[in-house]
Amino acid sequence: MFSKTCEYAIRAMIYIAQKSKDGCKTGIKEIAKGIDSPEYFIAKILQNLSRRGLVQSSKGPSGGFYMDKQSMKYSLADIVKAVDGDKIFSGCALGLDFCSEAKPCPIHHEFKKVRKELSDILQEAKLGAFYEQFEKNLTFLKQR
Repeated sequence: MFSKTCEYAIRAMIYIAQKSKDGCKTGIKEIAKGIDSPEYFIAKILQNLSRRGLVQSSKGPSGGFYMDKQSMKYSLADIVKAVDGDKIFSGCALGLDFCSEAKPCPIHHEFKKVRKELSDILQEAKLGAFYEQFEKNLTFLKQR
């Protein structure tokens, strides 16, 4: 459903949010290990998200990536839009350029409902809200 880049971005941002709750800054190596991803790939993704203001970073021996209170309010939809754009929320399920209400594709009306539900789910999923689930081992970002 999402690009591989977007999947890694979501996982990395959730991971950073968890570490930021404790006031920690997290380095690329730790993030990559924590979500089972290649370091170089995560570095590029987080650099992009940092430029867009979704995550903060600081350099130096005690540096790393972290989130402030405002960043914790971002939703998974914000990450998807920053990485993959908003086509998943508005595009045709079959990838047709001409699909619209006036000229629908064969699954336009059914997919419209799915897009809306997905959008609602991702908009409501705020980065700062996953902390308790991880603390209680109810959700995971990688196999243990």
